[in-house]
Amino acid sequence: MDTKLPFKLMLLWLISGMLLIPELMKAQQNLQFSQYVFNMLSVNPAYAGYKEDLYASAIYRKQWVDFPGAPQTANVSVDGALNASRDNRVGLGFQVMYDKLGPQDATSMYGMYAYRIPLNEDGDKRLCLGVGAGVTQYAIDGNALQYNDLNDPAIPLGRATTWVPDARFGVYYYTSRFYVGASMMDLFSLYTDDSRYYWKGYEYKTIRKTQHLYVNAGAVFGLSDQVKFKPSLLVKEDFRGPTNLDLTALFYIADRLWLGASYRTGVKLWSKPALASDLEQLDAACALVQFNITEQIRVGYSYDLTISKMASYQSGSHEISIGFLFQGKKQRVLSPRYF
Repeated sequence: MDTKLPFKLMLLWLISGMLLIPELMKAQQNLQFSQYVFNMLSVNPAYAGYKEDLYASAIYRKQWVDFPGAPQTANVSVDGALNASRDNRVGLGFQVMYDKLGPQDATSMYGMYAYRIPLNEDGDKRLCLGVGAGVTQYAIDGNALQYNDLNDPAIPLGRATTWVPDARFGVYYYTSRFYVGASMMDLFSLYTDDSRYYWKGYEYKTIRKTQHLYVNAGAVFGLSDQVKFKPSLLVKEDFRGPTNLDLTALFYIADRLWLGASYRTGVKLWSKPALASDLEQLDAACALVQFNITEQIRVGYSYDLTISKMASYQSGSHEISIGFLFQGKKQRVLSPRYF
């Protein structure tokens, strides 16, 4: 590697190199969105159908702006309750996600099914069980890699890809004022090893998912006729790397505007001998806003301010989102959907 490269670029290639060395780095926190609180389908398949009417959303995240090769992530999803099912008990969802880090990228597609058991006559209190199945295409672009010598045999030529099946499972309980959920993601990651490539005796390991446990909860409190307060938390655990905790506080104003902030940090819930004892826990603080343009259209934006030692090498992370609710012809009386 050219020693004259800027420090940020050298740091990026160090990270990428760790991903390419087998057994050196198996665990990696799963993809994350600061605005997951507005559509939790990406963290729990049991959420499918929560809004009942068909809901489509798209979100794009550009992380660590000005850092060469920094992560970029996009997600498009659609979900809704199946009207033909009794009491709208069946929720269906579909999601496509794209993630890019330096010379590597992953594209995932999932279909999701949720069985939503009503626990009261109004149907606004339910226990939901959800499953998801899909496939991920892992890829590495050898043309994007730098090399010491021309025709360096340690760098693959062109773009190599492979497909890996996957599944997820979740439980989601909600009322009109409270929710709690848990999900296991990337269930097949322990049993497949197809995301490695072999070329001229060299082994390459791309961005690799590992099993993740997500646990989240939240509630909404009325502060006045025009203002409601919604605190929530999300715990992300991959059983090898640091446990992550997202704490979010939002105010809902005049049934139109969401304003709030979140704080992301690592937490030590139990001992993990493989982790360094002095590992930094702080990650980011985030400002969030979502505006309901109409009853059907929502737009959102968030900005992550990095508060770790990475802060001086980049200028934060941006996220934009848009959602559209397709209201059915059949008029239904729904309790407000705060989650």
